Amino acid sequence: LAIGGVVGVGVGAYVLTRPSVKSSIARALFTRRANPRVAVAAARGAPQSGLSVVPSRYPQIRRDDSVVERLHGVTVADPYRWLEDPDSEETRKFVDAQNKLTNEVLGECETREKFRDLFTSLYDYPKYGTPFKHGARYYYYYNSGLQQHYVLYSQPSLKAEATVLLDPNTLSKDGTVALKDISFSEDGKHMSYSLSSGGSDWAHIQVMSIDGKGVGTQLPDKLEFVKFSSMAWTHDGKGFFYNRYPDRKAAGPDVDLGTETDINTDQMLYYHVLGTPQSEDTLVLALPDHPTWMTGASVTDDGRYMLLYVSEGCLPANRIWYVDLAALDKKPDGSINFKAYDFKTGGKKLPIVKLVDNYDASYDYVANDGTLFYLKTNLKAPRYRVVKVDLQAAGPPSSWTDLIPQHDKDVLKSAVAVKGDNLVVRYLRDVRGTLQLRQLSSGALLKEFTLPGVGSVTGFSGDRKYSEFFFSFTSFVEPGATYRVDLESGSGEPELFRRTELKVTHKPEEYETKQVFVPSKDGTRIPMFITHRKGIQLDGSNPTLLYGYGGFNISLEPGFSPSRLAFMRGYNGVYAQANLRGGGEYGIEWRNAGSKENKQNVFDDFQACAEFLISERYCSPAKLSIQGGSNGGLLVTACANQRPDLFSCVIGQVGVLDMLRFHKFTIGHAWCTDFGNPDIVSEFEYILPYSPLHNVRVPQDGSRQYPAILLTTGDHDDRVVPLHSFKLIAELQHVLASGAQPDAPAAQRNPLLIRVEVRAGHGAGKPTQKIIDEAADTYGFAAKCMQAKWVA
Repeated sequence: LAIGGVVGVGVGAYVLTRPSVKSSIARALFTRRANPRVAVAAARGAPQSGLSVVPSRYPQIRRDDSVVERLHGVTVADPYRWLEDPDSEETRKFVDAQNKLTNEVLGECETREKFRDLFTSLYDYPKYGTPFKHGARYYYYYNSGLQQHYVLYSQPSLKAEATVLLDPNTLSKDGTVALKDISFSEDGKHMSYSLSSGGSDWAHIQVMSIDGKGVGTQLPDKLEFVKFSSMAWTHDGKGFFYNRYPDRKAAGPDVDLGTETDINTDQMLYYHVLGTPQSEDTLVLALPDHPTWMTGASVTDDGRYMLLYVSEGCLPANRIWYVDLAALDKKPDGSINFKAYDFKTGGKKLPIVKLVDNYDASYDYVANDGTLFYLKTNLKAPRYRVVKVDLQAAGPPSSWTDLIPQHDKDVLKSAVAVKGDNLVVRYLRDVRGTLQLRQLSSGALLKEFTLPGVGSVTGFSGDRKYSEFFFSFTSFVEPGATYRVDLESGSGEPELFRRTELKVTHKPEEYETKQVFVPSKDGTRIPMFITHRKGIQLDGSNPTLLYGYGGFNISLEPGFSPSRLAFMRGYNGVYAQANLRGGGEYGIEWRNAGSKENKQNVFDDFQACAEFLISERYCSPAKLSIQGGSNGGLLVTACANQRPDLFSCVIGQVGVLDMLRFHKFTIGHAWCTDFGNPDIVSEFEYILPYSPLHNVRVPQDGSRQYPAILLTTGDHDDRVVPLHSFKLIAELQHVLASGAQPDAPAAQRNPLLIRVEVRAGHGAGKPTQKIIDEAADTYGFAAKCMQAKWVA
C-alpha cells in the first residue's frame, strides 16, 4: 500500500512516502499528527543457507486486503487479522498446513536426530533444586534426569531419607500439568500450591496438610481463575491471600483455558479460609478505577503486617501499602475476621496505610523489627540500595535513611535477612554473581564469599528464623553445585553441600569463556560472553549461536544449558550471550536506555555484537544464527528486518511481533511500560518503524532474501498469544516468497517456517519431552542452515 496512491518506499503492511510539494493530497496526508521515521528496506540480503524452499511449497494463505486502519493519520493494513481467532476452523487449517511444511523441511536436517541423542544424554542427569526449610522439615526439588517435571521432596534433616511430597508427573498422562508455585503456612503444616495445564498462565490453587512424618494429604480446597498470583499465609495458619480474575462467564468448569486472547484486567486480591468453598472467600482488595493495575500480598516475618504491592505494567516501580493485622477484628477463635472488611459486602473499611502511593520507584520488603522496616529500592538509586524507615514516623521516601547505599557500579539484586543480625546480599558485578554477608542493623560489610569462578548465583534460600542458608552456583559449562552456610554452628564459610554431575563424560576444562565489551552504534560498551572449546581456529568457519533478550529489566547471567553444551560439543560451535540495554545488568538506567523511545538501541547493540563476532573471525554471516524468546523474539525478528545480511538463521521463539496490537490481548497491556503504547501518537511514532510485522521488505541488493527463519509458539501461550507468530510468518511468506511484487520477483529460497506446539505455552512448566523435541528441531534447523558438520 502507498499513502494517497503515491508510489511508496518498499513493500509491507505500512508505507510512508515523501510527498511532492505539488501534490495537495500528499501535503494533506503529511499534516497528520503522527510522523514516524520511514523504515526502508535493508541494503543487502542474507547469505544462502544450507536449506532451500521454493516458493510454491508454501501454503496458500488468504490475505484480506479490506482490513485497513487509519492510526494517527497513518494507513496500516492488517490482512491477516483473521488469524487472531485461535479457535476458528481457518486458523486451525493454517496451523496444520504450516506445521506440515515445517516437519517436511526439518526432515531434511540430517544432524537433527544426532543432536537429539546427544542433547538427551546431556540432559539426562540428576538435577537438584536449592534446599529450603519450612517448619521442622527441609524441602527440595529433584529430577532424576528425564522426568517430565521436577518432584518435590521432603526430609526431617539434611542427612535423613527424603520422601516424595508432591509429584506433578502423576497429574497428567502427557506431562502437560505443571506445578507453578508453592507456599507454606508458618508452622509448615499446610502447603498451598498452584497448577497450570498446557503451559497456560491460568492456574488453580489446591492445598495439602503435612503431618509430622512429612506425608501430605490433599484437602478439598480448590481455587479457580487464578493468574499472576501471590500466595501469602497469615501466621495463624487459618488461610492465605491470593489473586484471581473475575469468573469467565462463558467458561464451564471443565473448559481448557489458555487459548483465548481476551485482555486480562480487574485482578483482585482475596483471602481464603481453609476448609471453605471459594465462593465464601473474602475480597480483600479491588481497584475498579484502575483495571490494569495488579496487586500482590506478602506477610512480614513477624506475622504482624500484610504488605500490598501495587504495580502498573512491568515498570520497575510499585506502590507499597500495608495493613496492621493485629489491629483487625477477631473471630471468637482468635483468627482475623476478614469478612468484616470485604471490599464489597463488609461493614468496615480495611485500614490500609499507603506508605508509598506513586510509581516513582520500586520497593521490596527485606525485613522488619517491629515498626522499623528495611526495604530494597531504586529510588534515586538506579543500581538499588537498602533503606530503613520507621512506620510510626515514616515521612516521604526521600527522607528514609540508607542502610546499604547504592554501589558505584555493581547492581544490588537481592537482600535476605537470616537469623541474628545478618543480611545476605547478592550483587551483579559486570554480569557476574557475587555474594556478601552484611550486618542487618548497620549495613556494614562483614565478608564477601568466595565463589568458584565466572558464573551466577542461580538459587538462594534463607529465612530469618534460621542461621543457615543455601545457594547454588553455575556457569556456562558446569551444571554447578549447591553450598550451605551456617552462621552459628558452622565455619561461616560456604561448604559444598551437593555437586551436580553429568552422567556422561564431560570435561569443563576443555572449554573457555571470555567476556568482551563491544562498542554499539552510539559507542556504549555492550558486554558479551563467548564460550567454546579451547583451541578453535578464528577463521570465520565456526558455527555460532548468538543469544539475546534486552528488555524488562531482566539480566542474562551465565548459566548452564545442556542444549548449548550439545551445540558446542556436537558442532564444535561457539555460543555468545549478549547483555543488551533494556535488561537489568547495570540497573535502571541500563533498562531505560533500551525501553520505549530507546528500543532501537537494543537492536543496534545486538547487531554490533554480531558484527564483532564476524570481524573477529569467530564466524561469517553464513555461519551465524541468532536466537531469542518472547521479548527476545521481537529482538531477532526486528534484526532480521534491519540487517538480514548479518545472519544465516533466525530462531524467534514466542515473540512479540505485532507492535501495534500487542496491548489488546491477555496481559499485553502491561508491556506498554517497556514498549510504549501505540494508541499514543508520540509513542506510535517510535514503535511503528521497528515493529517486525510492519517492516517486512525485500532487501534492495545482494541475494535480496532474508535469512532462514523458524518461529516457534504454543497454542496455549496466553502470555504472548500465538497470533503474533501466525501473522508474521504469513507476512514473511507473502512479501518474500509469493512473487507478488512486480519490482521484486521472489528470490527467497531460505526457508520461512513456523513450529506450533500443541498444549504448550510461553515456556514455564514445559515437560521434558517437549523441551527435547523443540531443541532438536531448532538446533538441527540452525545447524543445517549454517552447514555445520557433526563432530561429536
